[in-house]
Amino acid sequence: MINIVLFGKPGAGKGTQAEFLKEKYNLTHISTGDVFRFNLKNDTELGKQARVYMDAGDLVPDELTTKMLIDEVNKHPDTNGILFDGYPRTISQAKALDAFLESIGSKVAATIALEADDEILIQRLLERGKTSGRIDDQDEEKIRNRYQEYNEKTAPLMGYYKEQGKFYAVNGIGTIQEITERLSAVIDNL
Repeated sequence: MINIVLFGKPGAGKGTQAEFLKEKYNLTHISTGDVFRFNLKNDTELGKQARVYMDAGDLVPDELTTKMLIDEVNKHPDTNGILFDGYPRTISQAKALDAFLESIGSKVAATIALEADDEILIQRLLERGKTSGRIDDQDEEKIRNRYQEYNEKTAPLMGYYKEQGKFYAVNGIGTIQEITERLSAVIDNL
């Protein structure tokens, strides 16, 4: 079982790349955003709690996010591996993921970060916000707040995974195909 964490700032292309990688490597794609949107759309209790944070442009607290993700992983007991998109976002979440995966006899094989300039990503999100209906993609101030939260809480994950020899940075600017090829080069060499 190969488990890969794909991360990067909002708008870096995690969801787009995850679609290609899940097909190529026969992985189960679990997107934190999709899990949140499901809970929001269905007005679950977890969704109601998450909405307060997301509407403010803040990250959802670790405990709530982790509960949603573990529930989702448990829906796929026979998978060849999980492609985590947008999780973990903090060291606390990473430790919770490691503990959970260890409890089922697995582990994270690699963490791959899609890296791109903030200004390029902000424009991507504002464009996405025009068609997605996502409130958090329609306000530049909220986007910048999400990036500040990312820098404060998520960027330290690089050190956490570097210490384990599981961190890889990939240039997230270019055509979709070019970025997919860069990601595949990392995965093929695991």
